[in-house]
Amino acid sequence: MKHLGTVKLETERLVLRKTLESDYEPMFKNWGNNERVTRFLTWEPYESAEQLKNTYHQYLLDNQNKPDFYGWKIVLKELGEPIGAIDVVNFREDIEEAEIGYCLGADWWHMGIMTEAFKRVIRFLFEDVGVNRITATHDPRNPHSGNVMKKCGLQYEGTSRQAGKNMQGICDVSRYAILKEDYEKC
Repeated sequence: MKHLGTVKLETERLVLRKTLESDYEPMFKNWGNNERVTRFLTWEPYESAEQLKNTYHQYLLDNQNKPDFYGWKIVLKELGEPIGAIDVVNFREDIEEAEIGYCLGADWWHMGIMTEAFKRVIRFLFEDVGVNRITATHDPRNPHSGNVMKKCGLQYEGTSRQAGKNMQGICDVSRYAILKEDYEKC
């Protein structure tokens, strides 16, 4: 693998880029304060943009410019501000695997935006970074997240019972994956 870090990626409607200092207000407004968005995530809605910045800023300062850190804000071109995020949340260097996590503001659900962003990240990770396997997981009570994975070519690999925890408590975890050889056939 050749780590490149969070490079700017584009699609027809989106720019995927690093977090900017000016992003904390729109991050809070567009998804960080919304219980519908965080319902199946591992963190509670933020109470203010300042709280979000205080929690998130040092993490970004410590990591954002590392070559093995991949964390994009999803910017809708027509809006010009972030409406969600997509990240590599875990790397397994030994098997060249990247696990993806994502969230999107509720105002932009069911518009194909996350599928568009995820497909672009998949292309980048396979073609430029050289990973062999990309995975993603979701709580089975959130089937829309699994639908994004399927639309992006990931295959269902199984559900582990009570193997995770999110804002709903201990939960089952459904896993999907795509291999480089699968991607190359498409």
